[in-house]
Amino acid sequence: MRIIAIHLLNDYSGSPKVLMQLLKGWTKKNIETHLYTCSGRDGFLSNITQVKNHFYWYRFAKNPFIRLLFLMTSQFLLFVKLLFKLQKNDIVYINTVLPFGAAIAGKLRGCKVMYHIHETTMKPKILKSFLFGIVKITASEVVYVSNFLANQEPLKVKKNVIYNVLESSFIKQSRLNFNPEKRSKIVLMICSLKAYKGVNEFLKLAQVNSKFTFKLVVNASQNEINDYFKKENIPSNLIIYPTQKDTHSFYKEASVVLNLSDTNLWVETFGLTILEAMAYGLPTIVPPIGGVIELVEEGKNGYLIDSKNIALISKKLNDLLLNSTLYSQMSESALAYSKFFCEDYFENESTRILSN
Repeated sequence: MRIIAIHLLNDYSGSPKVLMQLLKGWTKKNIETHLYTCSGRDGFLSNITQVKNHFYWYRFAKNPFIRLLFLMTSQFLLFVKLLFKLQKNDIVYINTVLPFGAAIAGKLRGCKVMYHIHETTMKPKILKSFLFGIVKITASEVVYVSNFLANQEPLKVKKNVIYNVLESSFIKQSRLNFNPEKRSKIVLMICSLKAYKGVNEFLKLAQVNSKFTFKLVVNASQNEINDYFKKENIPSNLIIYPTQKDTHSFYKEASVVLNLSDTNLWVETFGLTILEAMAYGLPTIVPPIGGVIELVEEGKNGYLIDSKNIALISKKLNDLLLNSTLYSQMSESALAYSKFFCEDYFENESTRILSN
């Protein structure tokens, strides 16, 4: 068996992190594994041992029209590259729906084409229709990150659900750092620097809850942060951090973790930062729609609240952070629930699917 894994933009976001875990699991089982991704960037897919790296051209652009042009160009180059290198017995494993050039090449060469689909929200709609149209034509099998996503984007091919999990190294570090007797009152959110991720709502929560410290870690540079918040009144209890390779120190000191995605604009299909928080025994507050509700049980290990309901979120934060008994119960529940999402489950499921 030879796996040809494909990803578009290598960075420190959720989807390349999941692929990194898959790659490590496959190589651990001595499966020959190749990775095709864009060059010139560091991210979770950089320097993975035993993985044979291949690069193709792609550049991210803020302008949507230029970005679309770059995507189409990159996929044409990828298609040509793979068309002459793929073998019929290869498994072409495509991470996200964006690298469609690999799917077309794999289909033409008679390969098994598998997609790992992470999200359903994509704009413009015509691009989404095009990309999922390619999935329908080329995919032999699809892997979803949650049952929610599988139901949102049903395809007439064999489907599987593999929940994202935490690396064993992350779990080990979280156990070493775990501190059930926290005195700090820190509210943490880790996300992209996008309005639809609830960045503005997090700012409002900080403004109306001055007795708590709010920490926002965004996948952006300091210049991008300065530009985004240049017209905003940043309260003294809100600290904003640029891209972080290691988030352990933030989880270690945090008390509660939030996901404030606007469900009218972006529906979370899983929520890896929520799972990471749970491994640290942290209660979470998340939207009441999407894959995150498969992680959070209302009133047990967190709360399901719409991000626009600032008043209710503030009340629940006060309930949690000022009631030590309630906090302890939720913390224990969060930690216990996180133990299901381990590497053994992930590796066994992914290998089983490949072998079918």
